Amino acid sequence: MTSMVRKALQFGLFLLLAGVIWFSFSTPAPQQQIGQASRIFYYHIPMAWLTVVAYAVSLIFSIKFLRTKRELDDYRALWAAEIGTMFCVLATISGSLFAKVTWGVYWNWSEPRMLSIFLLLLIYGAYLALRAAIPNPERRGILGAVYSIFAFPTVPFFIFVMPRIMPSLHPTNSVVNQNLKFTMGLEVRLIFFVSLFCFTVIFFWIYFLGVKLHRLKLEHAES
Repeated sequence: MTSMVRKALQFGLFLLLAGVIWFSFSTPAPQQQIGQASRIFYYHIPMAWLTVVAYAVSLIFSIKFLRTKRELDDYRALWAAEIGTMFCVLATISGSLFAKVTWGVYWNWSEPRMLSIFLLLLIYGAYLALRAAIPNPERRGILGAVYSIFAFPTVPFFIFVMPRIMPSLHPTNSVVNQNLKFTMGLEVRLIFFVSLFCFTVIFFWIYFLGVKLHRLKLEHAES
């Protein structure tokens, strides 16, 4: 990819994200019964979505590392988990701000979505702590990969399943209803999916940039 094309794509992403920010605050709130606080929906859900995507990428390269034992694959798994944890923290913070406005408190331990994302932070925080505690690179990679493989099934459970099998204060059917039909109007849907696209591109941009830098680091160490 040439430098000019890369700059054009980056500028296009900037314009799309600027448009999302503008229209997310200049158009009517997506859920009138909640009011202005529902605007966080355009950012909170993409953050939660990228938590799942990043941990899935970490799972894929954890499995690959057990087959190849390549340091770059181990780094790919670690880097994805680190970015996923960052998005998980951002989703937690944005959800807490929403809770303060709508429920009057920043945190409610009886709310399943809050409890589930907190447990997810503990699980992947333990993954990062485990890796930091093991000095031997190969052993660290193997134990980290095994942990990641067993940890990932908790991601879809805590994000998608647990909040739907327990009573919740959280708005339901924000995106689709039980029949998998969109509950959003066309305007809200357009802003939401452009936001989701922008955040996803930003994730992969950060991810591949980190992998590229680490590959250069490995090449420099071998030279």
